Amino acid sequence: MNILVTGGTGFIGKALLPHFNHDHIIVLSRNPAMAYQRLGHHIKVISSIEELSDFNDIDVIINLAGEPIVNKRWSNKQKQIICESRWAITDAIVDKINVSSNPPHTFISGSAVGIYGDQKSNQFDESLQIKNEDDANSSPLDFAQTVCTKWENTALLAQSDKTRVCLLRTGIVLAKHGGALAKMLPAYQLGLGGPLGDGKQYFPWIHLQDMVKGILFLLKNPEAQGAFNFTAPTPVTNKEFSQTLARVLHRPHILSTPAWLLKIGLGESASLLLDGQRALPAKLESQGFHFCYPELEHALKNTLN
Repeated sequence: MNILVTGGTGFIGKALLPHFNHDHIIVLSRNPAMAYQRLGHHIKVISSIEELSDFNDIDVIINLAGEPIVNKRWSNKQKQIICESRWAITDAIVDKINVSSNPPHTFISGSAVGIYGDQKSNQFDESLQIKNEDDANSSPLDFAQTVCTKWENTALLAQSDKTRVCLLRTGIVLAKHGGALAKMLPAYQLGLGGPLGDGKQYFPWIHLQDMVKGILFLLKNPEAQGAFNFTAPTPVTNKEFSQTLARVLHRPHILSTPAWLLKIGLGESASLLLDGQRALPAKLESQGFHFCYPELEHALKNTLN
């Protein structure tokens, strides 16, 4: 197949690409030299969608691009970068899909469980109705909801009888050298880790191997379309996650970080750590997907060892 990947140099993209040994891969990157250095010269790198006149020869698009949402405090400038890094590329892809006479048969596009907002301890799956920013009767969307809602709505404009769209509502992806876990490890390795706030908020997670396996599953399953929760079937509270991580690392678990301190240090973006989503992957499992790492302790041991 001819596969176009955005976000190919991110830690999910780098884990995914080796599974396409027999396919022709095109990676979109703002820095082609860096992309070749990280990914090798067996792929083709483009710096702009405009380098492709159309998508008539592309079979699949996997859209993983996006400025990390947790790296920096949410200033107005950073919010704009976060939004545009997702919305603009998705909009450009959708426009080119819709003007192609022979468009890709599959468009897999990123999203996140943040689209659900803070669900407290309520357990839910993809059937939970998503709030619309135009609904005058509902409370305003928070920033993560706003980002994901427009991101998904844009991607869905590519849906047709020729192109199916799958949306990846991703939780915290567990990987040693990337994502949230890599940022947490130093404190835990020093014995300084602990729950955030009261620790009761649910922490939706997924092992990187299951993340990659899930994307490949959607690619190979032509019946799959719509939104899928990419979260393990056993979500845990932040306190449970913290205790398990400390136990796996054989470190003490005696400290905690109060919510007020997180809000002072991180501002509005502290909501990513204090809000909870007890999300279940009902659609993936109902279509026959089996998780390699459904339990947190096994997932962490594999990731860290």
